Amino acid sequence: MTWTSRNGVEIRDLVPAELRRHWVEQGVCPDRAVYAQFTDRVRAHPHREAVIDGEVVLDYRGLDDEVRRVAAALSAEGFGAGDIIGIRMPNGWRTVVAELALAAIGAVTLPCPDGRGTKDLRSLLSRSRAAAAVFADPADVEVVAGLPELRSFFFDDLDSGADWHPPELDPEAPVRILVTSGSQLEPKMIAYSHNAMTGGRANYVRELSCGEDPMRALVLMKLSSSYGSLVTHVGIAALGATAVLQRGFDAGEVLRAITRHRPTHLFGVPTMLRRLSEHPGEAGEDLSSLRGVVSSAAPLSDVTARACTRRFGTRVITVYGSSDGVNCHTARTGTGNGSGAGLPDPAVAEIRVVDELGRDAGPGEPGEIWARGPMTPLCHVAAPELDARRRTRGGWVRSGDRGVLDELGRLHVLGRLEQVVLRGGLNISPAEVEREIVAHPAVVDVACVPVPDDELGERLCACISQASGSDELSLAEVVEFLEADRGVERSKLPEYLLRMPELPLAPTGKVCRRTVTALAAEHFAAGQPAMSSTSSRP
Repeated sequence: MTWTSRNGVEIRDLVPAELRRHWVEQGVCPDRAVYAQFTDRVRAHPHREAVIDGEVVLDYRGLDDEVRRVAAALSAEGFGAGDIIGIRMPNGWRTVVAELALAAIGAVTLPCPDGRGTKDLRSLLSRSRAAAAVFADPADVEVVAGLPELRSFFFDDLDSGADWHPPELDPEAPVRILVTSGSQLEPKMIAYSHNAMTGGRANYVRELSCGEDPMRALVLMKLSSSYGSLVTHVGIAALGATAVLQRGFDAGEVLRAITRHRPTHLFGVPTMLRRLSEHPGEAGEDLSSLRGVVSSAAPLSDVTARACTRRFGTRVITVYGSSDGVNCHTARTGTGNGSGAGLPDPAVAEIRVVDELGRDAGPGEPGEIWARGPMTPLCHVAAPELDARRRTRGGWVRSGDRGVLDELGRLHVLGRLEQVVLRGGLNISPAEVEREIVAHPAVVDVACVPVPDDELGERLCACISQASGSDELSLAEVVEFLEADRGVERSKLPEYLLRMPELPLAPTGKVCRRTVTALAAEHFAAGQPAMSSTSSRP
C-alpha cells in the first residue's frame, strides 16, 4: 500500500499486506479509524473525564465538541485526507483536540516539538511538505513564513460554525508521524497507521494498566514525543483513559497533582522520576492512588528504580521502545528494576536478536534487536535511505540496538550499536559503561561521551549528576567502583569526570547528548585539572 499526500510525499507500508490482514483477523488490530474508536468511547462514557490540565477539565462529550469544532473549521478550509498537517503547541487540552481533529478529517498529524528552536520546525514542515500548521504561539508563524505550500493557523481561531460529518477512512492509512528526539543531525519522521496506533501501541499501554480500567494517567513527557504519543490516539481514543497533563516539569507540582487528581499511573523519563523520588513530601501528600510508575525513553538504573519504589510505594515498570516500532516492557515479567528484562508481547511486537550474518542469535548471545508486529510503522517519511538501512524485505525493523534474549525469552538491552568512543583503535560502548556507573548509589544521571584527543583520537568522559547530600565523587573513586565492584575492563574505564548539578535535558526530557558532549569537550579543552585525569594506559 502506498499513500501519497496532495503535495507529493509518498508513504509506503513496508510490512507485507498479508501480515497486516493476519493481525486484524487475530483481533490485535481493531481495523477501525482513530476517530471512529474515539466516538465509541464518547457514547460509552460521555461524562468521564478525558483531559485534565491546569486550564480546563474536559469530559469525553466536551472533548468531542471541541474536536468537531476544529475538524469542521479545517474541513471548511479544504483540508482532509491526503494532507500532512503540523501542530506545535505545549502540553494541554488544545494539543489533544488538534490531534483528534486531524485524525477525524483523515489528515496526518506531524507534531513539531516546542522548545526546540526554529531549525527543526522548518526542517520538519519543509521535508514533509506539510500543507498547513496549527500553532499556539504567534512567533511560530513568522518562523515558517516563506515555506512553500504551507498555510498557518492559530488554534483558537479555528471555529467555522459549519456542519461537519466524519468521512469513512482506511484504518491502514497513515494518521500520525512520530518524530525522534533529534540525536541525529535532523529529526527522523516515522509514519504510523490508525491500526498501528490503536492496535499495537494500544496493546502495550493496555498491558501497563495493571488491571486498572479505566486508567488515569499523569503524563510528564511532551505529547509531541514518541513516548507522549500514547496519550491521544492510544490512551483516549482506543482505551478510554483519563489524561492528566503537565505543561512543564516541576517536581513539587507533579507530586501535588498526584494528590489532587488521583492518577492510577505516572509516566515519565528516568531523570524526572529520580528527581521526584528525591523531592521532600508536603503536608497532606497522598500518593496511594498510584498502581504503577512507568519509565521509558532512556535506561532506568537500579538505583532510581529502587528509589521510586520506596517513594511511591508501587511497582515500577520499565519500557524499552523507540519511534521505529520496537517495544518490550517489564509489566508482564514483574521485574521492575533497571535491567530491562522484559518479555516480548507478540500482540505488540515480536522481537529477534540477530547476528552480523542475519541469523537468529542463541540464548545469551548478543546481537542487533529486530522487531515486527502490530505496532510496526509504515515507513520513514521523506527518507528512503533510512528505510534501506533500517527495514528488511519482510517488514522487520532493525533497531540499531544491541541486546540478548535469555533462556526464558526475556530481552536485555545492552546499548546502541553506533554510539562508540574510538580510543586508539579500541571501540568503547558508552552505554555499557553508563549502565555500570548508575549502579553507584550516589549517581543520579550519567552520560559517557567522547572528548577529542590528539594522541588517541578520543577519550571517554563520564558526565554525572549526584544525589543530593552525597559526597562529591572523584574520578579515582568512580574508576575504583567500576573496576573493583562492577568488573569493568581497564581499557573501558573513563579518563575524565565532569560533575554537574543536573545533566542538560532535551525537550523530550532525556539527557541531551549533543549538549553534554559539547560541554565536556569545551571543559577539558580549556584544561580543567581538578576534574580530569590523564591515564597511563597505552
